[in-house]
Amino acid sequence: MRKFMILAALAASLSVAACNTVEGAGKDVSSAGKAVSDTAKDTK
Repeated sequence: MRKFMILAALAASLSVAACNTVEGAGKDVSSAGKAVSDTAKDTK
């Protein structure tokens, strides 16, 4: 569980660092959500 939390924190920090604006962060989160939704539809 501890490794998961460290990896999640690292991924979050890298994704925030990659975004120059709050709008960019919103787009990144939106695209990640779409990918998860698409994967869920495909596995149904």
